[in-house]
Amino acid sequence: MTASEFQQIAHTIPTNPGIYKYFDNKDELVYVGKAKSLRKRVSSYFSKTFVNYKTHELVQRIAKIEFTIVDSEQDAFLLENSLIKQFQPKYNINLKDDKSYPFIVIKREPFSRIFLTRRKLNDGSKYLGPFTSVGKVRELIEFIKQNIPLRTCKLNLTDTNIKRGKFKVCLEYHLGNCKGPCEGLQSLEDYNAGLLQIENILKGNLGPILQQFRQQMKTHAENMAFEKAEMMRKKIEHLESYQAKSVIVSRHLGTMDVFSILKDGDLAYVNYLMIQNGTVVQTNTIQLETHLEEPEQEVLQFAIAQLRSTFNSMAHEIIVPFEIEYPDDTVEIIVPKGGDKKKLLELSEKNVNYFKEELKKKKILQLEGKSDFEKKQVLYQLQEDLSLTEAPVHIECFDNSNFQGSYPVSAMVCFKDGIPSKKDYRHFNVKTVEGINDFATMKEVVYRRYKRLLDENQDLPQLVIIDGGKGQLGYAMQAIEELGLIGRMTLVGLAKNEEELFFPGDSESLKLPYNSESLKLIRRIRDEVHRFGITFHRNKRSKGTFKNELETIEGIGKSTADRLLKTFRSVNKIKTLTKEELIAEVGKSKAEIVWQHFNG
Repeated sequence: MTASEFQQIAHTIPTNPGIYKYFDNKDELVYVGKAKSLRKRVSSYFSKTFVNYKTHELVQRIAKIEFTIVDSEQDAFLLENSLIKQFQPKYNINLKDDKSYPFIVIKREPFSRIFLTRRKLNDGSKYLGPFTSVGKVRELIEFIKQNIPLRTCKLNLTDTNIKRGKFKVCLEYHLGNCKGPCEGLQSLEDYNAGLLQIENILKGNLGPILQQFRQQMKTHAENMAFEKAEMMRKKIEHLESYQAKSVIVSRHLGTMDVFSILKDGDLAYVNYLMIQNGTVVQTNTIQLETHLEEPEQEVLQFAIAQLRSTFNSMAHEIIVPFEIEYPDDTVEIIVPKGGDKKKLLELSEKNVNYFKEELKKKKILQLEGKSDFEKKQVLYQLQEDLSLTEAPVHIECFDNSNFQGSYPVSAMVCFKDGIPSKKDYRHFNVKTVEGINDFATMKEVVYRRYKRLLDENQDLPQLVIIDGGKGQLGYAMQAIEELGLIGRMTLVGLAKNEEELFFPGDSESLKLPYNSESLKLIRRIRDEVHRFGITFHRNKRSKGTFKNELETIEGIGKSTADRLLKTFRSVNKIKTLTKEELIAEVGKSKAEIVWQHFNG
């Protein structure tokens, strides 16, 4: 549809809020959108200027437009998300999540059974969940079975059948796992009270159950029923142990949803934490694919709607890392600056970063399983992008690291045919450089690495990446020059934050396309050298190879020193703390020792 063709129908599009649908010439739905004013929003697609090339491509495919008027912007938002989930149009954000999540069902029947299911039927039963882990559901059911006696049989326990004496108690009754409702030994009211306790457990609300169990234990003890009192005590211990395993941020927090996002080009990762009574009862991370270069706010808004719908969330508070538009007046959007809600957001961000890193590891494993031809295609692309004389089948990368401004070490990783060659990884303890000098350290380790390869007559890499930018690249080139290796390998510097590449002597950097396979490989190599170097550093510290000043204080061990450094980041910061601040972190006696060391 051209702009002139659209102008002929523009006046027929209403100005009400609603959703619009674009179809191509095969009558296939390619895009669904929402709008406060349908005419204004749809007209913007047919203006002379486009936001980006992908939007231009979408407009070229539009052959037919349909729209649906709704009462409010909120209704438009909900309908748009529903249609995207149902039809998954080509140009909309694509939620890459085809899992079927398990539920715990409380069956609609006399003396309801409780069990796991993946099918949610419209049969009047109560479905709790869904849950992100089948293992977690089975663990919950087993925990419930050990603490709240319920039947597991499939008998038709109608009032009539029970009164006729059609059933006899089974082994579960004698084991104490069931109270025998089949013989009328348990009333329906008492049974339903157990079901209510189960719902509280699943919501993370164990307070009422623990209170009830303690009262029962006290009653049994007063009645001299000590065996029953002991049984209740064990149940209380079991519940408290279960509660301790839960991720509890604050018992004073209520019910809320927490979301964080990590965007990487056309891919985005969103983590969801469901909080009930201050406890994390659900966590899930999804991957989304964008097609029109949608901003983070729009992607997160879409993901929130989809996840809250999937997990039946009724929370009236949503915690997010930045402001978003969420057209639901009953929901409050919170961007926390500190406190427990900020801790929850940081926990979500930790989960979303972990999810992305795990996917990255899987991709490396997938690459290892590809044919030599497929793996070398990436290397040929990198050769072209960096204007190398041959494909870099052997790549090495160097990185320096230190801890709290002390204890420098270096690491080198090796990739052959695009995959890690871990037998060729090397660690370096700095020998000739005193203090922290990243430039001199880089020169030393590069010199030592390639002096050894020359002495042992081993193959040299085609490409060497210096993680650190222009300064460290210059010193690395000094080592190469002293070894007479100029022209026998290519060195590039990788800027720490910008992902820019520098060649020796060039004033301008080279920026590879953000989603190119070449840059993805360089990122993998950089991340691997960081991981390898940090692991080396951590291992040396744990073995006591070097210690910080805190560990030299008599009466202060490694765990206390690590705890202080993790919280306050440096020894210099710890020196400025008051006694009260130290007591709050490590207790009175150890705080006194540390304070006296620095201030006595």
